[in-house]
Amino acid sequence: MKKVDFLKKVFFPLMAAALSVALFYPLCVENGTCDYRKLWILAGIPFGVHRMFVWVIPKGFDLGGTVGMLVFNLLVGGVIGGLALVWNVTRAGFYLLCSIVAVARWGTRKIAGRQK
Repeated sequence: MKKVDFLKKVFFPLMAAALSVALFYPLCVENGTCDYRKLWILAGIPFGVHRMFVWVIPKGFDLGGTVGMLVFNLLVGGVIGGLALVWNVTRAGFYLLCSIVAVARWGTRKIAGRQK
């Protein structure tokens, strides 16, 4: 796996997930306990809202309806983004595991080549 592929497939998704959770975690702690449902929605917003505004565009509403639709977009986008966040982290873990196996195979071949 190339260095650019490793950065795009492993490093950037994991850093985006860690930054998102670290940013929103203090907002979700009340009385020393974390509300993970809020954290799921807030951490998913950067990953899902851009998908949501394609589906539901607040148009033709008054001010209250527009604000309500924007909040609805944020909630649904946060849930969709939470799923996308989990998918990105799972995929990054898979690529990381594949990279470790490839490096181990390469090292084994290098060592076997020296012993001959």
